[in-house]
Amino acid sequence: MMIRGGKSYVSAPPAFSNDAKRLLVCTANSVSIFSTSTCLQIASLEGHKALVTSVTVVPASSPANKILCFCWTTSLDGTIRYWDFLVPELMKTIYIRLPVYSMVIPLLGQPMKSDGKSLDLFAYVSVENIKVKDNKPMPVRGQILKCNLTKSRLAAGFILAETQHPEYITISSSGRFFGIRNKRKIHVWKVPEVESENLGAKRITLHHTKDLTVLAFHPTLRMVAAGDVTGRILIWRGFGHRTFPVSGEEAGRKSFDSDEDKPGVRGNDDADSCSTRHWHPAEVIVLSFSSDGAYLYSGGKEGVLVVWQLDTEKKKYLPRIGSPLLYFTDSPDPLLASVSCADNQIHFLKMPSMEILKTISGIKLPWSFPDVCQGSNNGFAFDQNAGLVALRSENYSIQFYSLFDDCGIGEVQICERNHQPGEELTVVVTTVAISLDGSLMSTAEVRSPEGGIGGFICLKFWDSELENKKFNLSTVVYEPHRDAAISALTFHPTRLMAVSTSYGGDFKIWVCNDGHQKVQGQQNSNWMCHAVGSYKKKSMTAATFSADGSVLAVAAETVITLWDPELNVLVAVIGETFTPIVNLSFAGDSEFLLSVSQGSRPQLSVWNMSKLSISWSYKLHVEAMACAVDMSSFAVLALIPESVHLQFNESTFQGRDGIILHFNANDPVPQSTWSVRKAQGGGLAFVRAKKYYNSSDGKSGSPLLVYINGDHEYTLFDPSDSEAQELSLTKQGNYHALEETGEKFGYEAIYGELPEFDSKMDQTLSAPSVPSHRPWETIFSGSSHELPPLTKLCSAFLESLLERRTIAAD
Repeated sequence: MMIRGGKSYVSAPPAFSNDAKRLLVCTANSVSIFSTSTCLQIASLEGHKALVTSVTVVPASSPANKILCFCWTTSLDGTIRYWDFLVPELMKTIYIRLPVYSMVIPLLGQPMKSDGKSLDLFAYVSVENIKVKDNKPMPVRGQILKCNLTKSRLAAGFILAETQHPEYITISSSGRFFGIRNKRKIHVWKVPEVESENLGAKRITLHHTKDLTVLAFHPTLRMVAAGDVTGRILIWRGFGHRTFPVSGEEAGRKSFDSDEDKPGVRGNDDADSCSTRHWHPAEVIVLSFSSDGAYLYSGGKEGVLVVWQLDTEKKKYLPRIGSPLLYFTDSPDPLLASVSCADNQIHFLKMPSMEILKTISGIKLPWSFPDVCQGSNNGFAFDQNAGLVALRSENYSIQFYSLFDDCGIGEVQICERNHQPGEELTVVVTTVAISLDGSLMSTAEVRSPEGGIGGFICLKFWDSELENKKFNLSTVVYEPHRDAAISALTFHPTRLMAVSTSYGGDFKIWVCNDGHQKVQGQQNSNWMCHAVGSYKKKSMTAATFSADGSVLAVAAETVITLWDPELNVLVAVIGETFTPIVNLSFAGDSEFLLSVSQGSRPQLSVWNMSKLSISWSYKLHVEAMACAVDMSSFAVLALIPESVHLQFNESTFQGRDGIILHFNANDPVPQSTWSVRKAQGGGLAFVRAKKYYNSSDGKSGSPLLVYINGDHEYTLFDPSDSEAQELSLTKQGNYHALEETGEKFGYEAIYGELPEFDSKMDQTLSAPSVPSHRPWETIFSGSSHELPPLTKLCSAFLESLLERRTIAAD
């Protein structure tokens, strides 16, 4: 059994299906397909070998063909793929052999025949030039190339543009124009009326005084908008009238040559006018025109979606989204749109009111913590029985994420404070702990001084029902260890007791009410300090309880102190290590105690509790450690030393910078090992969620090991299975059926639902047919004039009998 998840949903813009019932999301090496009504994943397109960078849905040629579900995808693996994402099935693969960062298909969905001859379909791709010269990478890495999708090849000799880095290509909704930003310039191309491999697209360049970040085309007019790094939005009207041929209603328009007649236009740029609008305090990241061209949407780091009315310049706002905006995506349904945010959330918006309807919640992505967090853990806490991970987020909250379902199930707001994206953080959650049964949580937060005053440390206790993760704040303790930071939090395995340790040289034992049996459903319980302990005024850096809770182990820098938590009596002192201990954990039935030291001389040590002496140790830089409950096995995540990397070629490791070692505490020889990527900042845990196991499976009770890497991608696997020596992180799992959204197939899709048979009806009533548990035998019964023709009904009827299932592409 292996479950993978935790991918980013916001690495590239998503795309709606033609019926707006599906959202296609680029998810690492695959494309995840979500239902827009339930926000559940219903399918996945598997096949790419590297990051998927774009997805383009083939538009319906007519309203009746909205059920057609075809799309093109690009990837850094150097391929372009064509899919039927309803099945899903891979239809075609084009090998570019260069990493593809973006692609647009101008004439996609338009008639494919002219004068009885087939027209080739062309695309424009943004690729990275990976060639080297004199053993050095090329200074100019980005290229815009033309590709013949029909013949699966690049158009020879066509390099439309070269940039320092690969750029994202933006296309107009009409498919007539496309462009890129290039530092302080915008390049705009006009697509030829009839495409061919020997025909190039004409280009104009528009200039600005600041670096540009994003651009958007008006759906009907010759108007292009661009945002810059200062938060300004520039709108060029009438671009390309001199360079590009005009036709129809554009013919006869005046071309302006003098600067006086072209207000705001720099130099000899081919545009009628250029105007500027400014609201955003930082760079503009999102820019998009509405489908009718009356409004312009913009957004950036401040987390506010702004709607500009082009004619009146009036503005409307969708504030407090809580995270920087990355993409705004319009849908074929004028009442639906989506906005993707930097916190790995995709919000569905009801238009034009911009009300958030539903949210696809991905795992919270890592972010840079201030210095106040140095010395704390990697920010993970696990509910082992429920299969959940709790992660700290930038907006003062804790996200609970289901590892088995690969979706967020809720957030707990730790600090009642509005988060302004991009501002300097003044409150940071440094430590999180969850009780063994998952009903209790404790958090430590640090508030930085504002204006030199007001800084303090806060310890909070939270409780919840076992059935849900809606935690309620129970107790707040200000300055629990005077002005010293909290280094660790841990709960007693069976009692309402917790321990906090501090760098100030003491630890405190906290109890809830009388500290005895927990009352089910008890709310608003109060925690109080039961005892205080210290050892030679040394910093207390880690703590853990034994399996039965009778022993409390607390690390005092380089030594381990053992205490009776009930009497607060020092029982024994063992040690010592070379550098301070940062993690402690009992293994198995508390026969062994594990300690992790970091610093200049890192060390993993296994202590024999019966002899109070070291059993064995390794000189390893351990990033995370996990122990299986009621078992002697444990696992550590260790970083591969830089000195080892220098001894071998980089191709030897292939990006792997860490290793997972699975031990039995009695034996210093690992039972199994796995090499992993992005190990720095990662975490480990054993989880056992009984409801996800099949009782017929012989391994029903065995725990699974979860590895979560520095990018918050994770893998759940059986540690006793050592066949795979490298953990690949590609999304796999069960998908939900789209039928949950109410979509109908077969007869129902065309003619509506059949009348339900009431089993309580008087059976003596005469009827032409009696419905049974085999409805297909009687579905055609009735008068012939009331039934549709067989030519229309048969195909839909046969389709309703087929079982739909998801098949991964080879």
